[in-house]
Amino acid sequence: MLEEEFAKFVAIYKPENKDVYPIKNYLKAYITDNEVRDIVESGEYGRFATNPKVSMADFKQLGNWREVVPEYVKDYVTLNTFL
Repeated sequence: MLEEEFAKFVAIYKPENKDVYPIKNYLKAYITDNEVRDIVESGEYGRFATNPKVSMADFKQLGNWREVVPEYVKDYVTLNTFL
């Protein structure tokens, strides 16, 4: 199901190839991990320094996709399906 959600995301937003892998990891982590969602929603990005699913380097690499992915999830994904 996560692969399907990622495929839908790519179909809508059409990221460049260099961005695909970081976005995929971030999207999957954001959907499945309460802590990742909490970090993003609270703006406490420094917590990525110790997060095993999304590192600070991974988060920085995302650029503008940092905001796009959570908006996509809020608009299109039913989180209860993945919890």
